[in-house]
Amino acid sequence: MQTSAVPDLAHTHARPVHWLATAAAMAAVVAGAGLLQPEAATASQPGSPPQTATAAAPAPDPAGVLFPLECGGAKSVVTKKASGDLDGDGSPETVAVARCDAGSGTPPSGVYVLTRAGGAVPRVVATLVEPAQKMSVADVAVRDGVVTATLLGYSSPEVPRCCPDRQEKVKWQWQGGKFVRTTPAQARSV
Repeated sequence: MQTSAVPDLAHTHARPVHWLATAAAMAAVVAGAGLLQPEAATASQPGSPPQTATAAAPAPDPAGVLFPLECGGAKSVVTKKASGDLDGDGSPETVAVARCDAGSGTPPSGVYVLTRAGGAVPRVVATLVEPAQKMSVADVAVRDGVVTATLLGYSSPEVPRCCPDRQEKVKWQWQGGKFVRTTPAQARSV
């Protein structure tokens, strides 16, 4: 048998005092980690002011809002929504895309701006797209006070209602007490 070149390590035999010292050191590390926590993470869009504990009321919920739609006995349905502060007053508004709930086909949509003043019931304050324009809405978004949408439509009555052949990208921004519509340069037809 070959003997070890390393001397016998007498201190490797644990005694109760070693266990108590180790437990006390671990407790100190855990307590220190509990006291030294990073600040809470917050999520916000670029360019938006930081939120505080006195944040504004939540954006209006379109559920239960009576939209100015003539559905002939059918109910209306909200197909898309987006929220953000559109008029710079610090309270969010909601942009809702609503249409009649038809059994088949794609009825035209309306795009509406909802607000809630002083915690009241949400209400429609502006119509951005009338259903009479016979448009569908592919998408809607709110960013930095600007509403953007992709509108789908038909070039003539002969085009099947299943297959819109026109596409228009539009945006609205609150200016001078009303929503002003513009069409970005990249807007095109399908």
